[in-house]
Amino acid sequence: MIRQATEMAVEIRENMRGGAGAVTLQHLFKADEFKAKSRLCARLTLPPGAGIGPHRHDTEDEVYYILRGEGVVEEDTGARRVKTGDAVLTGQGASHAIRNDGAEPLEILAVILCYA
Repeated sequence: MIRQATEMAVEIRENMRGGAGAVTLQHLFKADEFKAKSRLCARLTLPPGAGIGPHRHDTEDEVYYILRGEGVVEEDTGARRVKTGDAVLTGQGASHAIRNDGAEPLEILAVILCYA
């Protein structure tokens, strides 16, 4: 299946998971288009100052791949800077949050995979 960028659904979530500002989600594919159990496959754009608040993934894993920009990821083990090319894996009950503290948009490929 090929989906052109112009065919992808786009939504804006204000204060996503209690975070600041608005996050734009460009859905590459919807969960029901996968045979594997998934919940999200999207490109997230966080403008400067925006973030996704702390949340847990008890029965799923989430991968962030930083496409552009930089920011801070907070996990149960502390905070760490991320930048273009970095990847984050969270799940198995762990909590995490991300915020854009940079001067340019932070773009992330986000995939959430659900346990069987």
